[in-house]
Amino acid sequence: MAIADDLKKTLTDPTPLYFAAGTADLAVQQAKKVPELIEQLRAEAPARIEAVKNTDPKAVQEAVTAKVAEVIGAIDPKKIGETAQDLALRGVGVAAEYAVRAKETYDKVAEHGEQAVRAWRGEVSEEIVDIAVVVEPRPEPTPEAAAEEQQPAAKKPAARKSTAKKAVATADDAS
Repeated sequence: MAIADDLKKTLTDPTPLYFAAGTADLAVQQAKKVPELIEQLRAEAPARIEAVKNTDPKAVQEAVTAKVAEVIGAIDPKKIGETAQDLALRGVGVAAEYAVRAKETYDKVAEHGEQAVRAWRGEVSEEIVDIAVVVEPRPEPTPEAAAEEQQPAAKKPAARKSTAKKAVATADDAS
């Protein structure tokens, strides 16, 4: 039954859909920035093209050759094995760190998507509802209910007493 339960949980979990909605919402937000970036590139492009045109290819080739010679000269054949092992261990650590970051980012985007879906539907956030329940004052008792509470218990009709309690309980349950 564990497989069926896992499958049911997977198929009823809305998080991937919220993640997709969050991704779409973030993409729309980024797409709104594109015209501004195009204008910036259009303004900077002539200066960058001129800089490339004015660059001497021989100077670039000499700089690259010097850098390559420096890197090759720094290689010690005896330490290559140690360096490879060290890099492999670092790679494992970095991969684990990226996995954790990916999960955190996934959760954040899914949360953003959930809020975006609520906004698209016109729903209010759960936190706002929780705050409203705490801040909202209790309903004022009606004059009839206040008068009944002031009467001695012997004079109150039994049916009235139970309906008043039910009405108060219902009002408390509604908030």
